[in-house]
Amino acid sequence: MGLDTRWVRYGADDRYMGYLAVQDHAQTPLPAVVVLQEVWGVDPHIEDVTERFAKAGYVAFAPDLYAVDGERPESLHRDRVEAVKAFMEKLPPTAWGNPAERDAELAKLPGDEPQRVSETMTALFSGLDVDNYTDQLRATTDFLRNQCELSKGQGVVAVGYCLGGALAAHLASHDPELKGAVMYYGRSPKDERIAAIQCPVRAFYGELDTQLTATAPALAEAMSKAGKDFEYKVYPGAHHAFFNDTRRSYNAAASRDAFARTLGYFNEWVG
Repeated sequence: MGLDTRWVRYGADDRYMGYLAVQDHAQTPLPAVVVLQEVWGVDPHIEDVTERFAKAGYVAFAPDLYAVDGERPESLHRDRVEAVKAFMEKLPPTAWGNPAERDAELAKLPGDEPQRVSETMTALFSGLDVDNYTDQLRATTDFLRNQCELSKGQGVVAVGYCLGGALAAHLASHDPELKGAVMYYGRSPKDERIAAIQCPVRAFYGELDTQLTATAPALAEAMSKAGKDFEYKVYPGAHHAFFNDTRRSYNAAASRDAFARTLGYFNEWVG
């Protein structure tokens, strides 16, 4: 099976861009999946995930939330983000939540790497407010639903990971035409946005990702009280980012089950 993959500019004045994948011999138009990035942006892992959904029979599209007019700021260029990812992966687990220990490890990097890595970390982790991305998310679903010839007139669903998990639910609260959203270990939508959600929402968490997993029962209760369609699953022994097969946190069994369930949901919602 061959895939047609490309970067696409879209939105008013082509302000935004994203990574598109579709089977090269598929009969189009097809329903579309918006694949929402982790904090690292649209990297090789997110491109690979986008291609997996394309191989499953969708137009898959990953908006690059860090690019404006086709360019990322210097601190968020791919090589800079990859350097941060490599640094974070080598940290002892205790350092992730301990700034002093993290800074001590940062100081061990050679040359100007401590400054470069620190600048990119600041840029990445200061951009976690989902409201920063509302306009681009709405432009993305509008593009797929109304402008992209490969998916025009078809249903659109969303899936996201970490930051993208939160964004999937956020998009559901801003796009009444969205057919469904799946959150992988994402923060819950803001309380004031829950009433605006019109589609089914599903969520996956890792048991050992206690900070996020602990929020699931309250989200389920709030969604139920608001009359929303929500279900979640917690995977025993799984960490945060269990779906990311480029990280130490990867859990094959949890990923396999969650991906199968996600495809089942999407087929139900837009099949």
